[in-house]
Amino acid sequence: MNEPRPTVGSIARRRLLLALGFGVTNVAVLRRFGSDTGPGSGSLSDSTGPGDPAAAPESPDAGPAPATAVAEPAPSEDPPEIPVLDESAARGPDHLFDLAIVGGRVIDPASGFDFVASIGVTGSTVAAIVAGPDAAPLQAFETIDATGLVVSPGFIDILSYSPNGYGEWFKLADGVTANLGMHGLDGRADGWFAAHPDGSSPIHFGGAYDNAFVRQTYGLDPYDTAAPGTTNAIIEDARTDLRNGFVGLHMQPEYTPGTTAEDLLAHAVLAAELDVPLCVHARYSDNIAPGTNLQAIGELVQAARETGAHVHVEHINSTGGTGVMAEALGRISDAIDEGLSMTACVYPYEFWATYLKSARYQDWQEKYGISYGDLQVAGTSQRLTEQTFDAAYANNSLTAAFAMSPTDVELPLQADFVMVGSDAILDRSHNNHPRSTGCFSRVLGRYVREREVVDLPTALSKMTIQPARLLERRCPDLRRKGRLGIGADADITVFDPATVTDRSTIENPAQESTGIQWVVVEGRVALSPDGARSEALNGRGLQSDIGTA
Repeated sequence: MNEPRPTVGSIARRRLLLALGFGVTNVAVLRRFGSDTGPGSGSLSDSTGPGDPAAAPESPDAGPAPATAVAEPAPSEDPPEIPVLDESAARGPDHLFDLAIVGGRVIDPASGFDFVASIGVTGSTVAAIVAGPDAAPLQAFETIDATGLVVSPGFIDILSYSPNGYGEWFKLADGVTANLGMHGLDGRADGWFAAHPDGSSPIHFGGAYDNAFVRQTYGLDPYDTAAPGTTNAIIEDARTDLRNGFVGLHMQPEYTPGTTAEDLLAHAVLAAELDVPLCVHARYSDNIAPGTNLQAIGELVQAARETGAHVHVEHINSTGGTGVMAEALGRISDAIDEGLSMTACVYPYEFWATYLKSARYQDWQEKYGISYGDLQVAGTSQRLTEQTFDAAYANNSLTAAFAMSPTDVELPLQADFVMVGSDAILDRSHNNHPRSTGCFSRVLGRYVREREVVDLPTALSKMTIQPARLLERRCPDLRRKGRLGIGADADITVFDPATVTDRSTIENPAQESTGIQWVVVEGRVALSPDGARSEALNGRGLQSDIGTA
């Protein structure tokens, strides 16, 4: 079914509402995130809204800002306590390790360990961490000199899609060791894992049941409302998929407007019963009533309150918080203070992208306060005009919309319950958002080093231990990932904090990040300064234990 043709709305009214919203946001920022007006404070006093001709949106092609020094851990004669997950995995310094990573700044966000140290790996497990002037050198079959580099748990992309044999290699170059399709996987769990066996990918993989996909199997159009009997059948399909290995539930009511509040609550009840997160692309992405970002957040808070489910708000910068970010984060923070279980994620770009015939682009000018020149067709340098829009619409082109402000990215990065997720994986058509290949390096380069929005250990926490903890209750493998301690899985990313950055653009997203020096998956080097090792297909399926518990 072709969706309604976008219409021209009142841009002036939208801009007025944004201006009023930004005024309220300033107050909320001061209340919830401190009154510091230095770098990364989230102050909006000098901000302008999307579509404002006085401040054009940041170009994804702009060169990186001058690098600033990245703080080293505070000098200390005595190293902090070595993190240990499993004492039985420990090996002494006289052991011959399979791999040693020596002399790097080792950061384990799970324990707070941050010190120059060396790591010994045996098989697929971290077996030694030695630090301090008296530490004995480690002997290994292969040694990585990490002097001047940061050694981190491998990054976990909490919001991706199915591996496709191509995009995973760009994820690897961005430091990712686990690609989790929590934005929903197209397929039923048993068939999906059969099509993606262990050893078919350089990085780990898994993900969530996709309500939009299952709705289609019942012949439902995005705008169709399911009959009660159909909803019950869909819930049982979701239960089956969780038993067969999926690690969460995904819904996207903005793209399936026929999804009712009752449908969402039914999924939340199941999520609470089986102790998995309900990950939601929220119902609204603009601030014009009826149907606003804050109403969408309210619906998700209410679902968590009524059912006890953990509700995860996907890409809050583009859906649920755009233009009212401090208020949106404040409502989630209040819900957490109330005892509800909620998290969110963000991708580090001030533009989103989707297909022009999707429900999101309906009434786009009025909803987002932008015009044709704020749209760019993916894979091209073409900014649309009123004359070229019709052809792009007829082709249903994937199109980027510059509809966010810097605050929409910076404030979520500063909130302790928000993690980083890309919301994309590159396919061979290259018709995709640059977040598919540069998400994590962009956080480290632009938002840690250059803009100092968030410090390095905090940023790494959002890429490692936080996504692991979101899913580990029903995914045992993740209890040993996102961490660097003795007994942890040896999924490790080594990067240069002075040079790490993204290179991907809307015109050409198929560009690997720079500064990611080494990536280790399952204890084996998958990426080195010489490039990816094509034979290193060490990724495994990360599955729930619901069907075996």
